[in-house]
Amino acid sequence: MKAPEPDPTALRGVRILDFTRVLAGPFATKILADFGAEVIKVQSKKMARGSEANMGPHFNIWNRNKRSITLNMNYAEARKLALRLVAISDVVIENFSPRVMSNWGLNYDTLRAAKPDLIMASLSGMGQTGPWKNYVAFGATVQALGGLTYLTSYDKNTPMGPGYAYADAISGLYGALAVLGALDYRDRTGKGQFIDLSEYEAVVSLIGPALLETIASESELFPNGNQSDYEMAAPYGCFRCQGSDQWCVIAVFNEAQWQSLCSALLHPQGIDTKKFSSMSQRKKYAKELDERIEHLTSQYPAAKLVELLQAAGVPAGVIQNAEDLAQDSHLLARDYYIRLPHPELGETISDRSPIRFSEDVAKTWKAAPSLGEANPYVFIDLMGLTESEYASYVDRGIIA
Repeated sequence: MKAPEPDPTALRGVRILDFTRVLAGPFATKILADFGAEVIKVQSKKMARGSEANMGPHFNIWNRNKRSITLNMNYAEARKLALRLVAISDVVIENFSPRVMSNWGLNYDTLRAAKPDLIMASLSGMGQTGPWKNYVAFGATVQALGGLTYLTSYDKNTPMGPGYAYADAISGLYGALAVLGALDYRDRTGKGQFIDLSEYEAVVSLIGPALLETIASESELFPNGNQSDYEMAAPYGCFRCQGSDQWCVIAVFNEAQWQSLCSALLHPQGIDTKKFSSMSQRKKYAKELDERIEHLTSQYPAAKLVELLQAAGVPAGVIQNAEDLAQDSHLLARDYYIRLPHPELGETISDRSPIRFSEDVAKTWKAAPSLGEANPYVFIDLMGLTESEYASYVDRGIIA
């Protein structure tokens, strides 16, 4: 008897009802959808704008492999339909502030009554309890509150931070991992779970070493810019190269790498001095060393310099922008970008998951959905509404 073909979609058979929007929640459900979960994204015509506009680039980045339905949750009938859909789903994920799902009468206790072994994940800025629970938060907000903005700044007087909603990406990853853990628990026990994920706490979890150091030393911790707190390395930073807005990073961890750096840079007189003759000296005079290094690196194109340094055994890399990444030879060689046809946008380009299975899951992928494209499938085929019932809900603006 021929063995069955392996199924690369590890989460096939798992249905997720997706109430998420913007980034953290959609990233979590995107990860799960990439690996075969059927993700049904709940939208409405009224709210499908801005980052949630189906034809926009942001939406298409974070919502591939999902289905879209429309429900106007202002109607009690829409909330009843959502509850019926919960009854045939495995997971509900939302990333509103805590009051929203409760105001709709869709808190975990109500949903669990409809589906006893349901897994529900709530990703919120501050968590479901505590005095700040109803605060509305964005990635940049909780990054600042959680200390990440301060610690990743150049100095204590310029709290610039990462410049990107890193907290949202981390929270999405945490959310996907938590759902996988809950699914495993349900497989073993038959019981569901409620997952309360605080984006604020997700950020704080990233700065554990800094918190420990502050407690242990009982002193204030200052941001060091590109300098390393925990690595004995110098130079260690980002340096301007030849051309407009061209940069590279260099990290030297030992004497062999230092000598290789001096040899690779054809004009080392400014750095090959007694003042920088040891690691401790280079750390001590790191700011002055960085200035002298940058005087030399600015004479080279970034890619050429990195090629020279890597060949000499010096850890270095080019600072790439989006255009650079789109043309990156290594990513292209690994088929990192995949083309997904979209019924309205034509061919779209999407980033492949960095997780590769021996059986390629990406061959089953599809582009992000059009608004409400799955309405007939979900409401008629899955939920069993008749054609006339479905038409009535549409005419009354409930499925809309």
